[in-house]
Amino acid sequence: MVNLHQPGLNSSIPLDMVPNSVDDMYNGCTEQMYNKVRKEYLPNENRNVAIFNESWKKAAGCAKNVKDRFKKDKSKYNSKDKLTHDHIKAICAYTGGQTKMYPVFNQAVRTNRTEYTTSFQFHSLHFLLTDAIRLLKLNQKTCHTTYRRTNLEFGGEVNKIIRFGFFASSSFLKNLTHFGEKSCFEIKTCFGADLKSFPKMGNREKEVLIPPYEVFKVTAVLKKKNDKNLWCDVVYKLESIKPPKSNLNCNIFKKPIIN
Repeated sequence: MVNLHQPGLNSSIPLDMVPNSVDDMYNGCTEQMYNKVRKEYLPNENRNVAIFNESWKKAAGCAKNVKDRFKKDKSKYNSKDKLTHDHIKAICAYTGGQTKMYPVFNQAVRTNRTEYTTSFQFHSLHFLLTDAIRLLKLNQKTCHTTYRRTNLEFGGEVNKIIRFGFFASSSFLKNLTHFGEKSCFEIKTCFGADLKSFPKMGNREKEVLIPPYEVFKVTAVLKKKNDKNLWCDVVYKLESIKPPKSNLNCNIFKKPIIN
């Protein structure tokens, strides 16, 4: 979990529904999209998107280490999860420490809704992370309570309905203070997946990845000025609510309307 994968914004960030998010959850077109990723998007993005190509190459060694680690792991901690080599590489690329990748990818995911079917550059990573979360959740039936630390300022109020709008990393651990103490989140996520031992660092940071389409209600906003023992300057408590919001679900395969 590197810098909790911030969205690459320097100013105060409004907590809202992030209406321009690339939020495809591929519900009903998973197999079709995976074929398109393997045959079209992955070769094209490796060839034409330098920052993705660099991260994807570095992810190969990480994926091998993950598989080797699983062979030594005699428990059945990860054995039920049906992630392919591509899924593991995607998790590695996202958690592997290529810090230039995170602000670029996350900013694109937060803002590229109108470019999704034309010039969006990260179809492969977006799909593989989304599908990895789906596959991991098949064996994770309960919701998770997780924590997210940042050094960014957010604006939000109680009862607001929001999404992160990008792939938001969080942790079962509250004390990862090196990720920030300015604005933090206590999150009940029902669509986020425990990445278990799949990240580059294994399970040391106990990372839970929250997808762009999960919807939350802000149930509390706590401030250190009112409670000196609070673990961050501001803590937003979020509770997952159903259904998820995917404005772009399977849009890649929808035929344009011709007037």
